[in-house]
Amino acid sequence: MIRSLIALLTITFLAITSLKAKPNILLITVDDMSCDSVGVYGSKLADTSPHMDQLAKEGLRFSMAHVQVGNCFPSRNVMWSGRYSHNTGVEGFYHINPIDFPVMTDVMQKAGYYVAIRGKVTHSTPYNPFHWDEDLSVKEDGKTKEHIKDVESYGRSVSRGIANADKAGKPFCINVNISDPHKPFWKPNDPHAVTKIFSADEVPLPGFLPDDPAIREELALYYTSVRRADDAVGAILDALKKSGKEEETFVMFLSDHGMPLPFAKTQLYHHSTHTPLIVRWPGVTKADSVDSDHMVSAVDFLPTLCDVIGADKPEGMDGRSFASLLKGQKQKNRDFVFKMYNENSGGNRHPIRGLQSPDYLYLFNPWSDGENQFKTATMGTVTYRKMKELAE
Repeated sequence: MIRSLIALLTITFLAITSLKAKPNILLITVDDMSCDSVGVYGSKLADTSPHMDQLAKEGLRFSMAHVQVGNCFPSRNVMWSGRYSHNTGVEGFYHINPIDFPVMTDVMQKAGYYVAIRGKVTHSTPYNPFHWDEDLSVKEDGKTKEHIKDVESYGRSVSRGIANADKAGKPFCINVNISDPHKPFWKPNDPHAVTKIFSADEVPLPGFLPDDPAIREELALYYTSVRRADDAVGAILDALKKSGKEEETFVMFLSDHGMPLPFAKTQLYHHSTHTPLIVRWPGVTKADSVDSDHMVSAVDFLPTLCDVIGADKPEGMDGRSFASLLKGQKQKNRDFVFKMYNENSGGNRHPIRGLQSPDYLYLFNPWSDGENQFKTATMGTVTYRKMKELAE
């Protein structure tokens, strides 16, 4: 009887120890933000990102991280499948049913996690229906949705997700996808507040855009929306801190691709895919550290998370783990990234392939025949219309 009791207590202790050994996972993305809009990544405009900058000071930031795709639906599917677009079948804005490979939700749930999401629900897995334990985009009444531009709602969503994971007796894996600075940008008299508003005469002009008052006005709205995205990051991290689980939580932050203006979004240029990847893993990552030696990319995220939580990696993934880099170690063969683009949300197909190194980028446009015209969402911007007018 005593031996049985001791055995039972030992099993219970090991189970509890194992549960505590698994870090909680908080994955934060912003939508349509260029890497150099962030202060620690060289923003030429002061005060765009105080909370992102603070997170970087508390963790490790990668200076040569890239996403694979220049638009969000296929980009996010690469992140959470560990596979290139042509290997998931998700090359545009549609789902693949059924799939014969596990994705992040499957991996995390199998490992015992409570898996929740806020925002970009339909964009984040290749199949439907989705296997999330909870969609935090929907309010507690189960009917109405949180507004995608409401800063404080992101904090509420995270608090609720953490509380519900506690009720389930599981560690949490929460994927929070902030809408800003995706269009529509913040605008004057916007009901969804921002803590700082930038003016047209102070914003920096990307080298790929002409200097014109109308373009500067749109950039001012973009940078103000970047600041609102940063406000949301602050609300999320504050909710985590108030939960008391900050020291038990692995936090990863990035943008899904570059700014939603011509020559950035829906392209594969350096600034289209360069992402501000920041990781804070208490007790593992070194505070205010920078990795400038290794190229990592979105296809590596899921294999890395598998190592972080101690889960087996699904077979057939194209990416490889960079978990050892988080521990300050070195990896070989981290000197290039493959990139790809296929079509926009309207189904206009213009395949592009890219090979990115630290210093060079090779782009191949197989669709270019001298007649076919590239079509993309950025053609609806004030900036594109002004560029077209100036070109005349």
